Amino acid sequence: MDHIDRISHFQSEASAFEKAVRHAFDRGEPMPPVASCPGWTVSDLVAHLGGVHRYLAHVLRGRLAAPPDPAGLDLPQVPAGPDALTEWFAQGARELAELFHERGPDTPVWTWSAEQTSGFWLRMQLIELAVHRWDAQSATGTPGPLDPGVAADAVTQTFEVMAPARRSWKAAPAGTGERYRFRSTDGPETWTVVFAADQVLLECGPGLEPGPTAPDVEAAGTASDLALFLWGRLPATALRVTRGDAALLPHWFTLVPPV
Repeated sequence: MDHIDRISHFQSEASAFEKAVRHAFDRGEPMPPVASCPGWTVSDLVAHLGGVHRYLAHVLRGRLAAPPDPAGLDLPQVPAGPDALTEWFAQGARELAELFHERGPDTPVWTWSAEQTSGFWLRMQLIELAVHRWDAQSATGTPGPLDPGVAADAVTQTFEVMAPARRSWKAAPAGTGERYRFRSTDGPETWTVVFAADQVLLECGPGLEPGPTAPDVEAAGTASDLALFLWGRLPATALRVTRGDAALLPHWFTLVPPV
């Protein structure tokens, strides 16, 4: 998926999120809780995403090479009231999409990852927005799946970026060679991940055949279900274990602690 495709998906997910939020707000009080984000209501979810989008717009606009000084941040106040809050989110998402288009994928900017580019932020924010759109829809009904391409990229990004980061942010036990294999049932992708001491090693990803070593557990599901499992939105029972020890699926979140 290239930069332009990601921007298009970002805009689509922002529109779907806004629609889900308006639907939730139309129900009136009490504000619907978001079960997949414990302690949050839909209003909290909107405030979170809108704040993140404005923070990153500040980073991209200034081409910052270091985290913003909180004392120098002049972000707008989160408005009160459903209509004002929803429009505030939509405006922030539009402005961020415009900045992603202006900056392209290779503008050097600060990120919390080893990859210090504007493209990192677009990839990260598309995935986060898609997952939070699912959260918002789940607050009032049955959420729609993630787009297969976005979901497959979210799975790869989990292994490349999020899993190592979460292990470094939290006190995670050393890996002892646990080998996980995930197969997409609605695409050709297969991923094999090994936990070796403090490392998360992606042995096999899209375009690469699995190696000869059998996994300790192999699980299959749609790309959306795989991504939502890895993001803690679906239980292990949502996937079909096709090989190995099913008890290792919940153990994933010991090796990769939630944040």
